[in-house]
Amino acid sequence: MPLARLMPYCLLLLTQAANAADWSTTELHLQYATFDRAYSNHQTQSTILTFQHASGWQYGDNFFFIDHASHRAKSKLDSDDSTFYGEFYSHLSLKKTTGIDVSFGPLKDIGLVAGFNFAPEVDTLYYLPGVRINLDLPYFAFAKFDITAYIHNSDQQPKQETGYMMDFAWSLPFEIGSAKFSLTGHAEYISDANINGGGYRQPWLLAQPQLRYDLGNNLWNKADQLYVGVEYQMWINKLGDDFTDENTIQALVVWRL
Repeated sequence: MPLARLMPYCLLLLTQAANAADWSTTELHLQYATFDRAYSNHQTQSTILTFQHASGWQYGDNFFFIDHASHRAKSKLDSDDSTFYGEFYSHLSLKKTTGIDVSFGPLKDIGLVAGFNFAPEVDTLYYLPGVRINLDLPYFAFAKFDITAYIHNSDQQPKQETGYMMDFAWSLPFEIGSAKFSLTGHAEYISDANINGGGYRQPWLLAQPQLRYDLGNNLWNKADQLYVGVEYQMWINKLGDDFTDENTIQALVVWRL
């Protein structure tokens, strides 16, 4: 099945799951920045619209996002384009499924996680089965660490050998006077891989922390609805390219539905 056709099925599945959710959070993100293109010396001015959803249910939780990025080339040697990219993860909690409580110190729970990452324009799909460790850290709304396989699948692209991913995600709310803020985001490491035909993908490190200011709380006394802020993106060996190390700050607006 072409990857572009996966997206409506994913949305339908998650919409049905959300109807039975114990809790759910859905957000629209608008971001703008100048980015480096991997495997070239070119840059783009990009606007990214993100639909993001997280929900919890009886035995675990789900998370997904879909990006649509419009890229305006800064070089005459490059061209404008637009892309879709998405990720989905479903997690089963050991405590919720079996009743076994393994909490100790900063360890809150462990469980199984399964995900996939898809990029339809390049017909690329990655499967990510693995383990999640939920942490109980002071002042954090949540903190979790995933260790998964990174399994490549594509009908058109050269096959990449299976690697692994480590990802830490968090949210830390805080206040300064009457102003509400949060520092939220994730950092991931993806291992290197040989590519059929003699290619090689370098390991990469990607961090995307967001600093959010709760503007809606100050404008109309309604917290957790409208945020403004910045997202810092640090990407060493972007997409496995050892000639592209990216550091960029993105303007950010978040509307929580």
